[in-house]
Amino acid sequence: MTLDIKDYPTLAQCDFPHQVRELPAKELEGLCDELRQYLLNCVSQSSGHLASGLGAVELTVALHYVYNTPFDQLIWDVGHQAYPHKILTGRREKMQSIRQMDGLHPFPWREESEYDVLSVGHSSTSIGAALGISIAADREQSGRKVVAVIGDGAMTAGMAFEALNHAGDIHNDMLVILNDNEMSISENVGALNNSLANILSGSLYSNLREGSKKVLSGLPPIKELAKRTEEHLKGMVVPGTLFEEFGFNYIGPIDGHDVKALVQTLSNMRELKGPQFLHVMTKKGKGYEPAEKDPIGYHAVSKFDPMLNNLPKKQSSAPTFSGIFGDWLCDMADLDSKLMAVTPAMREGSGMVRFSKLYPKQYFDVAIAEQHAVTFAAGLAIGGYNPVVAIYSTFLQRAYDQLIHDVAIQNLPVLFAIDRAGIVGADGPTHQGAFDLSFLRPIPNLVIMAPADENECRQMLYTGHLHTGPAAVRYPRGGATNVEISSQMQALEIGKSRQIRQGKNIALLSFGTLLDEANKAAEKLNASVVDMRFIKPLDHDAITKLAAEHDLLVTIEDNAIMGGAGSAVVEYIAQQGLACPILNLGLPDQFIAQGTQEQVHQKLGLDASGIERSILSRLA
Repeated sequence: MTLDIKDYPTLAQCDFPHQVRELPAKELEGLCDELRQYLLNCVSQSSGHLASGLGAVELTVALHYVYNTPFDQLIWDVGHQAYPHKILTGRREKMQSIRQMDGLHPFPWREESEYDVLSVGHSSTSIGAALGISIAADREQSGRKVVAVIGDGAMTAGMAFEALNHAGDIHNDMLVILNDNEMSISENVGALNNSLANILSGSLYSNLREGSKKVLSGLPPIKELAKRTEEHLKGMVVPGTLFEEFGFNYIGPIDGHDVKALVQTLSNMRELKGPQFLHVMTKKGKGYEPAEKDPIGYHAVSKFDPMLNNLPKKQSSAPTFSGIFGDWLCDMADLDSKLMAVTPAMREGSGMVRFSKLYPKQYFDVAIAEQHAVTFAAGLAIGGYNPVVAIYSTFLQRAYDQLIHDVAIQNLPVLFAIDRAGIVGADGPTHQGAFDLSFLRPIPNLVIMAPADENECRQMLYTGHLHTGPAAVRYPRGGATNVEISSQMQALEIGKSRQIRQGKNIALLSFGTLLDEANKAAEKLNASVVDMRFIKPLDHDAITKLAAEHDLLVTIEDNAIMGGAGSAVVEYIAQQGLACPILNLGLPDQFIAQGTQEQVHQKLGLDASGIERSILSRLA
């Protein structure tokens, strides 16, 4: 179904923000209503992030109404909340292509629009970037305003507070907006705080404060008394003491769904000097009751009918690797009371919901704090417990130092269950798990495994859990291959592969879940196939034997070719002086755009026909 813009008469006038600014203020509420409905209808037809954007509609409209974008620059944290921003910045007609191959990027993306100041995917970067941009703007003396919009979830990460600390010290002009959707606010509280925000952001209060500082500047004891009096007065009515201590002028909280109050407050704050902090209360899923009641379920959605008031049930009953991990975690906890599960805010995505309910005392969600998650797990291991860190491949990149220093150097028994390894699909370059094998492989003491199927994943998790040092099991997003899963857990021999097929001339060495595609290609080529299982340590005996019996070795992995599993095989062949050509297949030296896993694998030649073509080309 095509969305008819005639059904959205006010939104139809607003292809770009300058047209929003031309609207009379009284029409902004109507624009918000149409924008919210358009977003709901659009995402329900195309899939994508929904609840966060529904909650940020009024804030988005107010920001573009008050600030002269794109000259004034808005930095969105993560970008789940930026769909309304995309709609108002020239991309409305392309919204139904979002997260699809060759379509709009799922997050703000610099190459896509001049209104997207910072390309984002990981959280908690907005304040730091905004500070850098504000310093550049100050040196230009251009009058440019800079605003960072960050969610309450992203404020749990250390990066956000590092940036706040620095910004308060630099004291540049910038505005940080905390879009807080954790709590609802009643009418009375909202009205009170909107009035307070008007007072605190208005010129009278600002002039009084700055004037009193000048008047009392020569009287240190009185000046200090005045400062403390101001802090105490504000502290009695404003929950912003923490941000004031960082050096920000805190204003709020205000109702983030009152576009008039937002416009008035932002207009006042635009003229204030120094670092400003505005606390805005919003509701995820605002305006669509099912999303308001279930913001987690409606965070990212597949296609659905908004008139039915519920999401369609998943058709496939096939297990996912995340589900396999979650089941193993529960089974392992039955056997090991010292198992401790740690996740940086990825409970649902990592398949840990059931475990968190059955074993609440063994479950730790540390919020969006990947570095802390790893060092916290190291502490648990030192204390005699057996920690399992469930983390996405792309998020583990943020904790690389802690992985090396706090776990590997001390050879601590921490198991890393690395989800979303390889191509993840619709979330694009920021979320592809393209690099974990490459950045993990050089770390001493670390055992690295990649299962070919769900049963092997279960056994590898058990193997890593029993291992007396650090271990990692990396597996992809989504569905598995429907092999029979053994309820019994049996540790694998570390560093040993298994041969799947005996052929001639060509041997395919598969690392991970591309084994099925390797098998299909091997059938056509009459090639040998080996499920390598372990990236570190490698099965050197198997490689030596394969090199002696074949004319070409082909490594296959869902990871960057540079530094990955295939590189490890090349290094071993070279060190041993073995005379056998090698073809490495994997992810090329580029950032991989969004698309389904199948589309991307096919495009990169990592499906069966692509593997066959690459081998025949090499032989030719």
